Amino acid sequence: MKKVYIPYSTQNISNADIRAVARSLKSPWLTQGPAVASFEKAVARKVGAKYAVAVSSGTAALHAAYFAAGITKGDEVLVPAITFAGTGNAALYLGAKPVFVDIELADGTMSISDAHKKITKKTKAIVPVDYGGRPTDLGAFRALAKKHKLILIEDGAQSFGASYSGTLVGTQADMTIFSFHPVKSITTGEGGIITTNSRAYNQALRLFRHHGISKDPHTFSRKGYGPWYQEMQALGYNYRLTDIQAALGESQLKRLDGFIAKRRAAAQRYDKLLRDISALILPPLDREGEQSSWHLYPIRLAPAIAHRRDAVLAALRKKGIGAQVHYLPVYLHLYYERLGYKKGLCPKAEEFAASEISIPLFPGITKEQQTFIVRQLRSVLSRFS
Repeated sequence: MKKVYIPYSTQNISNADIRAVARSLKSPWLTQGPAVASFEKAVARKVGAKYAVAVSSGTAALHAAYFAAGITKGDEVLVPAITFAGTGNAALYLGAKPVFVDIELADGTMSISDAHKKITKKTKAIVPVDYGGRPTDLGAFRALAKKHKLILIEDGAQSFGASYSGTLVGTQADMTIFSFHPVKSITTGEGGIITTNSRAYNQALRLFRHHGISKDPHTFSRKGYGPWYQEMQALGYNYRLTDIQAALGESQLKRLDGFIAKRRAAAQRYDKLLRDISALILPPLDREGEQSSWHLYPIRLAPAIAHRRDAVLAALRKKGIGAQVHYLPVYLHLYYERLGYKKGLCPKAEEFAASEISIPLFPGITKEQQTFIVRQLRSVLSRFS
């Protein structure tokens, strides 16, 4: 009998997606063609932003956004301790220092009070992360950034399709980055995008993703060259998205609302199935005017059983349930410890990380799969309670 395996998340590819990619493959353009611009315009329209700049990954989007913000050697960037390593790494790429901020224990998002305490004269930007798809309280962070004249960059890698204050995430920070990895709201295989309402940021982002090279004669410092001339104006990278990926992304974008609705429905089913288990702490409900994209369904073990988290996770995986942990506090990774970061920096983040388990959640998950997951989780917890 075939062994059951339910991943914590997976992509959803339709025949329409396959046809879109096939059309791209048959076109004259595999990269640097019209599909990328079309996808960018579609994303900008969707979230209500003036500009969207597609890049090769969510981490590339962070790197590009930090560059456009002028982050450089000697600057400090506030990032939450609970996030994927790329949020901090992108600061290091530019010679800046990531300063790790503790979280709100209830939902894993950056603590506004701890962020306020960690602002110094060297702070250049604040980068709150929409953990699990739940939007950060951007109103509070906008006010904090404005007070201290800081740049606000929203790491929305997990929140594409979520809404805050009744509008889709993507316009309420100076820049917002999204990821299109296969486990995210929509996918381009690998890919990311930055949305902004700033013309200056838009220009800097486009320069950075193409080796720092401009093809626009209006921006050239040197004049008199022929139409072949391109001017390298900064040290950039090859962070371009291909037309093949963009074609997939634009096709997927048409189903974004449906994907989010299915994720939300699955999260609500988990709420009902798990709410009577005293050994679990469930993710909070959406705030008024807010809708999570439900990238994750992060449960936490109650304090009395939290020390058995790894045993619970191993038992679930043994049953074919692809449970995962999101995340180890970034500063506890070996590389960061070698940089001098130490345990105890963000106590709530460490408590959260030691008790968290993400159980499978994706648009195609079935009621039967969720029932199986919950049944196995109950069985496992009964052995450790």
